[in-house]
Amino acid sequence: MRGRQSMYQPGQRVALVNTTDSHTELRPGAAGTVRSFNHALQQLNVAWDSGSRLSLLLDDGDEVRRIA
Repeated sequence: MRGRQSMYQPGQRVALVNTTDSHTELRPGAAGTVRSFNHALQQLNVAWDSGSRLSLLLDDGDEVRRIA
């Protein structure tokens, strides 16, 4: 888990791979900018390009990949 903490820094660009949130309109491939990462909760806060502010719970099945 320590690797995840350094992996996500504010300003990094990410793309959604998977989310377990069935109510979001975000789909795999959606891009956004990392706002913050809470190591204790494994929660990644992303400002999605679509305007969504969905936070991801990495220990609960949500997944992103870094993009350039």
